[in-house]
Amino acid sequence: MTTRRNFLKGLGAGLALYATGSATPARAASARVVVVGGGTAGVTVAKYLRLADPSIAVTLLEPNPRYTTCYMSNEVLVGDRTLEAITFGYQGLEAHGVTVVPEAAVAIDPVGRSVTTDSGARLSFDRCVVAPGVDFRWETIDGYSEAVAQSIPHAWKAGPQTELLRNQLAAMEDGGTVVIAAPPNPYRCPPAPYERASLIASYLQRHKPHSKVVILDPKSSFAKQALFEQAWSELYGYGGANALIEWHSADSAAGVVAVDPASRTVRTEFGDSITAQVLNLIPAQQAGKVAWLADLVDATGWCPVDRQTFESTRHPAIHVIGDACIADALPKSGYAANSEAKVCASAIVALLNGATPPSPSFSNGCYSIVAPDYAISIVGIYRLSDDGELIEPVAGSGGTSPLTATPEQRKFEAEFAYGWYHNFTRDLFY
Repeated sequence: MTTRRNFLKGLGAGLALYATGSATPARAASARVVVVGGGTAGVTVAKYLRLADPSIAVTLLEPNPRYTTCYMSNEVLVGDRTLEAITFGYQGLEAHGVTVVPEAAVAIDPVGRSVTTDSGARLSFDRCVVAPGVDFRWETIDGYSEAVAQSIPHAWKAGPQTELLRNQLAAMEDGGTVVIAAPPNPYRCPPAPYERASLIASYLQRHKPHSKVVILDPKSSFAKQALFEQAWSELYGYGGANALIEWHSADSAAGVVAVDPASRTVRTEFGDSITAQVLNLIPAQQAGKVAWLADLVDATGWCPVDRQTFESTRHPAIHVIGDACIADALPKSGYAANSEAKVCASAIVALLNGATPPSPSFSNGCYSIVAPDYAISIVGIYRLSDDGELIEPVAGSGGTSPLTATPEQRKFEAEFAYGWYHNFTRDLFY
């Protein structure tokens, strides 16, 4: 019998075989691929290009010497994991023959096929892969900005922002209110604001039991909602008079539209004002900066791509993967980015060798930790539609953790989540 555990355990290996199995190297001269961005999607495509065809010269541009994963960073906020434990270097990529250049891309020339770095160097390419992640639409919350985020964190890019929010939680007196302003769709990692609220509630329950978490949400529903609300009810008194978690949705016009940084007060769409002792604002999102510089973005704020190859529909020979691209039903998540990157690597190898890229399939798997020894999960399988225009769910595939799961099963899911993280980051960085 195929269990959720065995499925998730084997998913990465299956994708690896898919990506590498399609290679048919036939060139005498080395092709050049420049990858912009060393996050989940960027490191995956760089590594799997080399695995699929070692004759390809792959260069990764990433100004930061190490990468901190957003997944599992919510555990850092509450002291259940260290920041160092979710931070990785690029030595593993170099061992696969990837040239890692510690610089940022400041321009991409789609005609001359070159990338210019912040030092002024120009790198020529036959194919370029852009994996810029997300940036924020600061203007969607009046009074919020990158400067204000230095005191009122978003913590949606793991690292110093994670430490800032963690320190504010630790310093808050018992009886305080933590407000999380969730973003509108689409955004990076749909279940993450609710996992964050869950873990903060767990921390408060242990250390500051007279406090609470309030989620102000511009949406009327969210990923894994039934599972989260069940957990909140079981663990944190959700729906009761002394609940540790409150969720206010779009049905009550709860989305945050303005902030007064001095008083840590937010105003909602309905006009309500709420003051927090700890305030976590997660703004609306869009494709990362370099995608805008390279004219890869359309009116949606995201990057349109050919779903079979992830080649930009705006500029040929440039591919966009990860959170920045438009991938239809496939969510913006680390696992989805990894899946897209492997499909993209396979397609590039085929294109460079004069072959037809295969019709791809995709997967997404996501664990959410809602308390120590309690996790929930979702799995999705996706395919290219028959007309090649959309990425759509495979009928009858995937699913979520059952609402009828026992405490022992929830504990097993937490153990599986930690095993998934170990195996997933090994796939990326080693």
